Amino acid sequence: MARNQSLLFGFYLDALRMDEVIERCRTAILTRSRMLIGVVNAAKVVKVRGDPLLRNALMQCDMLLADGQSVVWASRLLGRPLPERVTGIDLFEHLLSLADHEHRSIFLLGATPEVMARLREELAVRFPNLVVAGAHHGYFKDSEASAIADNIRQVAPDMLFVGMTSPKKEMFLARFGSSLGVPVLHGVGGSFDILAGLTHRAPAAWQRLGMEWAYRVLQEPGRLWWRYLATNTAFLLLTAREFIRPMRAYRPTGMGMTRVARQGHGR
Repeated sequence: MARNQSLLFGFYLDALRMDEVIERCRTAILTRSRMLIGVVNAAKVVKVRGDPLLRNALMQCDMLLADGQSVVWASRLLGRPLPERVTGIDLFEHLLSLADHEHRSIFLLGATPEVMARLREELAVRFPNLVVAGAHHGYFKDSEASAIADNIRQVAPDMLFVGMTSPKKEMFLARFGSSLGVPVLHGVGGSFDILAGLTHRAPAAWQRLGMEWAYRVLQEPGRLWWRYLATNTAFLLLTAREFIRPMRAYRPTGMGMTRVARQGHGR
């Protein structure tokens, strides 16, 4: 299938709307072909410049989407427009709905055992027809990663959702994604906590304005204000640089690929 992409900040991002993303995932399930999904926001655009491990993991994705509204706005400013933002959590919920409607199976990996238990209770209420083929918390030792991957292979789900932080989720998927036999693989970050009802997203109006980061800062100002100030400033500078001299596409680096191949992780 031909890919409609935009080269932005060194990555080829797929210029797709949510319904197109879901259709590609459905096709992957029907054909049992891999669809490894990655998402990019302003923080990752900044972080990958000094993190070859994360950068290489994202380059292994079969579909790379703009999770951040700032990335969509930058794409339009730079004349390489993406049609819309496709957030990781919105995609997660759409895929859960697909699983519910078509009686598909999923595997959940991440969060604490307590959050996982609450998440499974919530999914049973909201999506009663999907099948949870297996689940495992995200606080496992490096030495346990291969055994968890073996378990995923054995239960053979239609979709794998990894609820761990970056770059841990990207590294797990980069290391094991090709060998699991799972059609749809999606790193959903903190979405398990949100669906379990432990944390809350910004109101819809804040989301439309691309201000979810500001909402998070208001929740934890002491911990987050400097991080977002530094990240947002760096992203603005990178956008200005991209306007003057667009980056060439990233190429895999040997060091990062070696580390991905051997890295196991917890949450």
